[in-house]
Parts: sequence; C-alpha cells; structure tokens
Amino acid sequence: MKVISKFKVTKGYGVWKKEFESNEAMRLKNHVRVLAYGHENGNESSVYTVFEMNSIKDKQLKDPRMIEFRKNAGVDPTSLEIIALIE
Repeated sequence: MKVISKFKVTKGYGVWKKEFESNEAMRLKNHVRVLAYGHENGNESSVYTVFEMNSIKDKQLKDPRMIEFRKNAGVDPTSLEIIALIE
C-alpha cells in the first residue's frame, strides 16, 4: 500500500527533515519504506511524504514514540492529512 501524507511544519523544513532522517530505524522496524518526501515549491512549511507499507497500521499514528517524534519535528497535528492509495 502506498500512502501520501501532507502536513504543515512549525519549526521549519530543516528541523523536520533532520528529525525525519533520524527516524529511519523505526520505519525499517515497522516495514515502512520511504518513496519520496519534500515541500511545496516556494512553501517550506507545507510538507509531503510518500511511503510504501503493508497496511496503514504500519504508520503507527497513535504510537507514543511517533507522537513525540512529530512534536519534536514541528508537525502541526491539526494539519495532518493521510491518503491511502488503492491501485
């Protein structure tokens, strides 16, 4: 399953990217593969990620470690949109 996430960051793209890249071990442990990530052209606070995973549960949305990660990375939780793609 491929999943697209869109959200706003409040601490800047550089802070988010550093936190995101440091979280690779947790993604691998949960069988989540990063296909792409980045921000809108001209708008570094609007971030997109694209993942491949077995199920949406692998995204660990309610896992306390992921909540803390998103907080440290400056993700605005009210802006988070997740779209699961169906082929």
